Amino acid sequence: MTFASFRADSPPPSNSRFGKGDRPGVEAGCTNPAALGGGNAVSQPYLAAAGGMLGEGETPPWTRDGAPVTTPFVRTPGLISIECVRKDGFNYLAVTVNADPADPRTDRIAGDVVAGTQILRNWGLHLIDMNVAQGDLVALADSQARAWAARRR
Repeated sequence: MTFASFRADSPPPSNSRFGKGDRPGVEAGCTNPAALGGGNAVSQPYLAAAGGMLGEGETPPWTRDGAPVTTPFVRTPGLISIECVRKDGFNYLAVTVNADPADPRTDRIAGDVVAGTQILRNWGLHLIDMNVAQGDLVALADSQARAWAARRR
C-alpha cells in the first residue's frame, strides 16, 4: 500500500516532495485504499478533531453552528473521495472534499503544511496521508488478517 495525498484542486507542483520517483525511470506508486482496483471512491476518514499537528494550518470548525466535538477524532462519512491520479510525471492520491451546502457539517478539512501564513504545496496533504483513508486501511488490515487466519486452520 503506497500513496501520497494532495488536494484534487492542488496537484503536486514541480518541486513536490512526494509522488515522483527519485531517479529517471522510477515512478512513485499509488494505491487507493478505498478502491484497490482503482477508480474514485468515497473514503472512510478519521480526522483529528482539534488539529494541532506541527506545521498544520488552522482546523476549521466541524459544524456550521460550532457545536463542540468531544472526541479526539471525527468520522466524516461521505465527506471525502479519493482517487489515484497519474499526471505530469506524478502519481498521487487526489483528495476531494464533497462539499454540501445543505449539510450542517464542515465543507473544509485541514492537513496542509503551513509555514507562517504560507501553504507549502510541495508537501501536499502529507500530514493527513493516513487519516484520509484510516477506516479503509483498518478494514483492509482486518480483511488480510481474516484471510491469513482462515488459511492457517
